[in-house]
Amino acid sequence: MWAAFPPRNLWFLAVASLGLLAVAVGVGRPSVRQGAWVGFVFGLAFFIPLLPWIGVYVGPLPWLALAAVLSIFLALFGVMATVTMRLPVPPLWFALCWVAVETARSSFPFGGFPWGRAAFSQVDGPLLPLAAAVGAPGLSFGVALFGASAAWLLAMAVQSYRRSAADGAPRPDDRHPLQSSRLRTAMVVFVLVLVAPVAAIALTPESLDKTLSPSTATVAVIQGNVPRLGLDFNSQRRAVLDNHVKETQRLAAAVHAGTTMRPDLVVWPENASDISPLTNPDAAQEISDASLAVGAPILVGTLVDNPDGRYTNTVLTWQGAHGPVGRYDKHIVQPFGEYLPWRSFFRLFSSYADMAGDFKPGTGSSVLTVPGTSGPVRVGVSTCWEVAFDRSARAAVDQGAQLLYVPTNNATFGRTEMTYQQLAMSQVRAVEHGRTVLVAATSGISAIVAPDGTITAQSEFFTPDTLTARVVLHSQKTLATRLGGWPTTVLVVFAICGFLFAIATRTRLSRRFNSMPGAQRGNGTTTKEPDGSRD
Repeated sequence: MWAAFPPRNLWFLAVASLGLLAVAVGVGRPSVRQGAWVGFVFGLAFFIPLLPWIGVYVGPLPWLALAAVLSIFLALFGVMATVTMRLPVPPLWFALCWVAVETARSSFPFGGFPWGRAAFSQVDGPLLPLAAAVGAPGLSFGVALFGASAAWLLAMAVQSYRRSAADGAPRPDDRHPLQSSRLRTAMVVFVLVLVAPVAAIALTPESLDKTLSPSTATVAVIQGNVPRLGLDFNSQRRAVLDNHVKETQRLAAAVHAGTTMRPDLVVWPENASDISPLTNPDAAQEISDASLAVGAPILVGTLVDNPDGRYTNTVLTWQGAHGPVGRYDKHIVQPFGEYLPWRSFFRLFSSYADMAGDFKPGTGSSVLTVPGTSGPVRVGVSTCWEVAFDRSARAAVDQGAQLLYVPTNNATFGRTEMTYQQLAMSQVRAVEHGRTVLVAATSGISAIVAPDGTITAQSEFFTPDTLTARVVLHSQKTLATRLGGWPTTVLVVFAICGFLFAIATRTRLSRRFNSMPGAQRGNGTTTKEPDGSRD
């Protein structure tokens, strides 16, 4: 499962691994306890190699603790899947339980941790078009259903073959139902899963070629770089600002020389100017000079000290001598980074706890109206951590965003896989909402992502760079955007209902109310299902 995610992008391994997981929790009717252990071990084997960047500068404890907590969610998945897969069409219930638990761990605790969702492993896979129809949760559902259906089909074929070899020909039995009917059902489910991406494209005909649009804008993504790696890069705040100003001035020189198109807007990354230009005249003048030189407004990632003494992670629209003409304050702030929940408790475990900030979430619109040189452009903002959450990009598009902008600061994670994993999220968002996505990173990787999810321009790690392109602007909404959170709600409700129904009809608890033929009762004995499985 881990190898399906960037930078390896072996998307088919997500399908294969979830298929194997479906076999482990569904074939042979394992007990609930066995299902929990299978889920927990799967979680450790997945999250430990996926998330080492968590501890790159703070040690292994936060990394391993987070992996263990996320694995507990997969233990819960193992319990749900083990029980619900006793119902007809097991792959369907497996996929529903997978999405339900993904949703839970993306919401709780402290706002959740959406990293490692199956959808984010599919940027190079054929299932990606599902995102445009049913969003990232629907894409995760498709990956899980595809894997479980393939495994189920194979399991039914093996069972049919073994019974034919043992009995000479398949025949019905009271304890072993005819396998051929289940095999046919498995084949039908598998074929339906295979055509799902084609159906997704048919449901969203406007997305057949998302790279075409009558409206376009020329954009420039600036990566100024940072002086050094590590958590203390902010001690070089002036150097970071100067780097981004210099790179913008180089762009201006290329524009005046006629070797580069004049941009309608320029985007800087998160923390490009941690010296707030709202209170520091020198920083304000530098940014104004850069904007005037390039002849376009700049979206500036900065920190703003508010009257209540708390900071906001802010993006300012800076238009030449006019200064700030728009502002977005990050809505979803990152726990254990931008703020520390239960500070007195967590400081007992790490000396780095007090390095966490005390940021407050912003409110208001997620869209900045940028006065571009060819007309206003409505830019939706999802700052760094926010791109992992479905509601961030969806809110921006619902509010009229024509393109999406992801300012990010990955300098604190060095040259780790975190950057590539986050970039994959931007690719999924591009397909999900049919929008160009501009990823601006302080130290890399910056990128321009087309609405079909392809990366059209990309920088390298820790190298100053400027990416320029003429990008399409879209106003239409994909089916996924129009449906909003409904697919998630429907999938989770079905998963919970199926789990409760399975508890009532397929477990030892149900026999307290309904006597079942063949049930063995007695003190100190193991109770069995009619098919021989243990609870």
